[in-house]
Order: sequence, then C-alpha cells, then structure tokens
Amino acid sequence: MRTLISTAFISLDGVVEGPGGEPGYRNSGWTFKDIEFLPEAFEIKGREQEEATAMLLGRASYQAFSPVWPDMAEFARYKTLPKYVVSTTLAEDDLVSNWGGTTILRSLDEVAALKETEGGPIIVHGSATLNHALSDAGLIDRYHLLVFPLLLGAGKRLFSATDKDAQKLKLVEYEAYGNGIQKQVFDVVR
Repeated sequence: MRTLISTAFISLDGVVEGPGGEPGYRNSGWTFKDIEFLPEAFEIKGREQEEATAMLLGRASYQAFSPVWPDMAEFARYKTLPKYVVSTTLAEDDLVSNWGGTTILRSLDEVAALKETEGGPIIVHGSATLNHALSDAGLIDRYHLLVFPLLLGAGKRLFSATDKDAQKLKLVEYEAYGNGIQKQVFDVVR
C-alpha cells in the first residue's frame, strides 16, 4: 500500500489558505511576510520532491498550481511525476499539457484504489477541502507540516471540523528553526 502524505505550510491556528500569495485572501502571502527566510527550514520540501512518486491535488489547487508550477525550477521534479486531481467537475480539456501526465479521479474510492497500487509515496499539496475529505475517510497516512509562528484568524484550515472520534498522531520528526518555523512530521496511528 502506498503512503499518502499531506504537506502544508500552516499557521499556528491551522490556516493554510494563501501561503504563497494566491489572490482573494486577506493575509495572502503570509509565508513571506515578516518571517526571515532560512533555507534549512524548507529542507523537507526538497526531500518531498525526491521521495514522492505521485502528486494528488484537489481541483482548486490544481487550477492554481498548474499555470505556474510547470515552469518553476523549484518544482522541476514534480513535472515528471504522475498527477491525480480529485474532482467531480474538472474535464479533460481543463488539464494543462505542459505538466506531465494527469489523471482525474472522481471519488475517494478511486483515491483508495490508487493507494492500493504499487509505488512509493503520494504527496498532497494545498487542497484544503480534499484534505478534509481524505482525513475523514481515513486515507491520510502522514502529515508534513511547516508551522509558522502566526495567528491568521479566518481562512481555510487544513484539518476537518467534522465531529468524529479522536485521531491519534505519532510525532516522528521535529525541528524548530531560528525564525520561529517548526517542522512537525506526524504518522497517523491506526
């Protein structure tokens, strides 16, 4: 079974919306505002690209990333990976042609089936709504979090607000950096 990893830039109060400057959010670009850049704090992002064997995205994140990421040197490895977009509304004609192979999955059952295939880790970037559904369905195996020392208040959150039984996580990797960012890697305990 493949490991499904949710990776996120996240504020201390759980907001994941607009970290890179995506328009339409009051605090857009919060990862770059008033936080000193320390390359070592982002080491995990390079490691994710090397270890991932596929990328899974929700429709909104696909539509935000696909016009930009294919031409960015920082994300060159992702260009070669198979990509899967979970959407009931996206059409084949909506897929970009310069970002490698992309498959549309129409349900969480199809995501579960993808996890059963041979291969290495599948990485999920952004995709707050998809993360809620994946978590509620018990499909996420690991979280890679870069926690920023910010309280953003309103905004899309990584974790579902569904009333459910507690989900235990096991901290498997942790580091704090001089700029206040914390790396937290958790395995989901089943």
